Amino acid sequence: MFLPGYKDLVKPQWVATLEELKLSGELPVSELSRRLGMSYMAVKQYCEALKNLGYLERSRAPRAEVGRPEIFYQLAAKAALLFPQAGVVFSLELLDDLKALFGESAPERLLFQYFQHRQERWQARLAKAKSVLEKATLLAALREQDGCFCRCKYDPEKGVRIEEYHQPLQPVFAKYPRALGMELRLLEALLGTRVTRREIHASRHGPARVDFEVATLGVL
Repeated sequence: MFLPGYKDLVKPQWVATLEELKLSGELPVSELSRRLGMSYMAVKQYCEALKNLGYLERSRAPRAEVGRPEIFYQLAAKAALLFPQAGVVFSLELLDDLKALFGESAPERLLFQYFQHRQERWQARLAKAKSVLEKATLLAALREQDGCFCRCKYDPEKGVRIEEYHQPLQPVFAKYPRALGMELRLLEALLGTRVTRREIHASRHGPARVDFEVATLGVL
């Protein structure tokens, strides 16, 4: 999910390219063009334009067969600016000020209240869902409205999970790690089942993300 207004101001092909690379990580032009349903040359042109603007990075890898090296693209650090950051500096400074005014536990008390309010606000939206999968899908959409970039996935063997590729509160979590537990309890309360949080590190096989694996045994 881009910052409000960005999709209206940039080429839709650029938006599609950036979103796919955000979801998939580094991709060769051939695979990116297949996923976007565009020609190889058109996608390469869009990627080059975005690279020249500083939003993508380009690399090459030898082909398994004879031929020119395969061209890969991935998001550059500058691309993070396209996604919501939730006023990170302001939020952290505000929490620090609360600590100075009201004691060490004040920031965590406020964060607890934040997640409680989210639970109260979202509970009614999920109440009519008939399955865990439906609840997880709705919850992923609600989290996107808060600035997250995530997708709900279902696999017959692995079950239900929410894959999160961007979390605007990540700097807050880094400074106040107990808030991660608060978020997890929020998800479990809303979904009515156990949720396991798993961090996936970036690699050639995919981008960094956080998986929320939803227990579905007997409740799907």
